[in-house]
Amino acid sequence: MMNDESRRCPRARPFQHGFSYFIIHNFPMAEPSFTPTQVATLERFLSAGFTFVTMERYARYLGAEKDGFIALLDPSGGGIKLFSQLGYRIGEGIGMLVERGAGKAFVWKEQAVAATPELLAAYDRIKEQLEELLNRQN
Repeated sequence: MMNDESRRCPRARPFQHGFSYFIIHNFPMAEPSFTPTQVATLERFLSAGFTFVTMERYARYLGAEKDGFIALLDPSGGGIKLFSQLGYRIGEGIGMLVERGAGKAFVWKEQAVAATPELLAAYDRIKEQLEELLNRQN
């Protein structure tokens, strides 16, 4: 099934997902260039003890990791924004904090790490640091 856009762009290919129809272009993405505001924000992350990581699963985003916790940062739009909630590294993924019948846990796929009081205290401390760093860029 070809639509007008896929005829105009020979490198586009249709992709059916659920009820939506998307065109995926096979063009290489340019290396990101950061604004001075973004660079200053990222330098503050480094000064606060965060390290930057890349995760294949989340290649579009810059990972900021501290004490096993990871925040995915979105550098689009001239600033740095948080893509999703802070998570805890579990293997090659990021476990999100959820409440279960047995209590709170960081869960990624079938894997879970119990959210001990110490882990929750670290989560709250790093989440607060993260919010402060992101709010200071304005």
